[in-house]
Amino acid sequence: MFVPYRHESIRLTGRWDVRDETEAVCTATGSYLDFCFEGKMAVARFNTLTNDDIRLHLWIRVDGGVMTEAPIDQALRIICPDDGIHTVRIIYKSGQEATARWYAPLRGKVSFLGVKCEKPVAIAPDTRRTIEFIGDSITEGVLVDNAPFYENDLLNRPYQDDVCATYAWRTAEALDLRPIFMGYGAVGLTKSGSGKVPPAALAYPYNFDGSPITHAPSDVVVINHGANDRGRNDPVLYCEKYLELVRLTRAKNPDALIVALSAFCGAYHEELGAAIAEYNRQNDANLRYIDTFGWISPDPLHPTREGHAEVARRLIPILGKMLQEG
Repeated sequence: MFVPYRHESIRLTGRWDVRDETEAVCTATGSYLDFCFEGKMAVARFNTLTNDDIRLHLWIRVDGGVMTEAPIDQALRIICPDDGIHTVRIIYKSGQEATARWYAPLRGKVSFLGVKCEKPVAIAPDTRRTIEFIGDSITEGVLVDNAPFYENDLLNRPYQDDVCATYAWRTAEALDLRPIFMGYGAVGLTKSGSGKVPPAALAYPYNFDGSPITHAPSDVVVINHGANDRGRNDPVLYCEKYLELVRLTRAKNPDALIVALSAFCGAYHEELGAAIAEYNRQNDANLRYIDTFGWISPDPLHPTREGHAEVARRLIPILGKMLQEG
């Protein structure tokens, strides 16, 4: 039988547009879906009519086992060795950051319809605390696998990028948090990005153009912006735009621990630290600041898997302590 995406056997995590009863749509990598069924076989169904010919890639994980990479298609079949109850997770892994992901027609989106299976089973709630990551191509996992593994061109970008290799995903897993991602290539606080995605503060309240976010408030929010702002504007404007994003974030997540990470390349890290200290003083706020300058080399701008692992190694104990302190 076929069950639509709103069925009790299916759970969505991330920035999903759910206004249409027939399909749930996301354009941010790191968004994912889980479904549960009983039997040996299930088929996840997608609407791929407007997707680029160079298809975005998904991670597929069955029963918490190994992850398998696959391009999106109209139907993805999962076959299990027994008739028991199985849980499947499908993650928007990677695509081409220049693909249209903000304005229609959306060509870099996951449009999930539902699941055809022998017997759907109500999925257990995910009771973990949520952590939201707001950033750019680094948060998106761009170029974590650079040459010589693949030729460095747009044809291979779905293979070279991986949101699950990022410092953000690694940190969420290590701290047993449920991640929500908003990362788009070339976006900054003072500039729009690839695929005509607006500057961070303008984009934050939306899944994509015309689609306000509807997911529940997050428990933790981590902001990492600045790599795409350096050299373009003065640090005063950068800090103003950063705090504008902070205010929007606080309005959406009134009880969240909000953490600002300086850009890993070192851009404006001293100025941002001073601006946040002043913001906290004036507003009696508790915005946390982590200066990441020197954690990794500023070259390459996009950290490799190893670079992301090093950032996560340093971030996990700091963020873990903040969570313990409340």
